[in-house]
Amino acid sequence: MDNKHVKAGDQVYVIYRNPHTPNVANIEQAEIVAHPENNNDVALFLHESFHLIDEDDAVYPTYEEAEKAFNNIFDYEQD
Repeated sequence: MDNKHVKAGDQVYVIYRNPHTPNVANIEQAEIVAHPENNNDVALFLHESFHLIDEDDAVYPTYEEAEKAFNNIFDYEQD
């Protein structure tokens, strides 16, 4: 998902790696907000911080899509 397909106020789900424990990842809910420095762009608001959205970020419109990607990325068995 790229930032051309989202708008401020959208709720999204991201696969977020813990920066302190790189081998730990979770699906987290985040919000798309107006970019704090560029009015023509949006940013991701997650864990009380703004994050620029890069093309390689794992951002999904639904939890189910994020979970499917998470399972594929980390090779988890689905029930």
